[in-house]
Amino acid sequence: MNRSFLIFIIPLLALTACSDPIFTPKPRGYPRIEFPERTGTRPFDQSDCPLSFELPTYYQVLQDSFFFDEEPAHSCWFDLLIPEFDSRLHCSYFPVGAKGKTFDELRSDAFDLANWHNKKANYIDEIPIKTPHNVEGMFFAFEGPVASHYQFYLTDSLHRHFFRAALYFNTQSKPDSLAPMYDFVRQDVDGIINSFRWE
Repeated sequence: MNRSFLIFIIPLLALTACSDPIFTPKPRGYPRIEFPERTGTRPFDQSDCPLSFELPTYYQVLQDSFFFDEEPAHSCWFDLLIPEFDSRLHCSYFPVGAKGKTFDELRSDAFDLANWHNKKANYIDEIPIKTPHNVEGMFFAFEGPVASHYQFYLTDSLHRHFFRAALYFNTQSKPDSLAPMYDFVRQDVDGIINSFRWE
């Protein structure tokens, strides 16, 4: 090999070997979502709850036995679990006037809990609810990095009953990647509200 060739090639190799590598960003990845199959509904009608509604068959009902190490305020506190999404719809019922809570106080509590999430929300949509089955209330839909994207409360026209629910996903994922699940669950929540009846 020619000595002048080596003198030329060795510094050239040294220069190219020392250059910074060129990184290419990975494409954005989203978690794979296995949606449960919508095969129908079943009635939710527990004896200690003065209410009923149609519940998708893939939901599990978990009775609340403790609330922050205390007993729940009423035996009609429960969670609706979607195992495929590791999400829960926390549900609580209050008879108006029990334990000194008036309807206005219960409604104010529901708005306060919704406004607490509004600190991080990009947008909140408050949608009035009124069904032909003597059910009234308010639905709160949040957009942005909030813990609960859907909350609602339901009552009757005489304000004797008060039911509140809030949806939570047990995940740290970004809202954009969870958007398909929010849309899927929103259809379920709409079905629960539209089939809701006071006993």
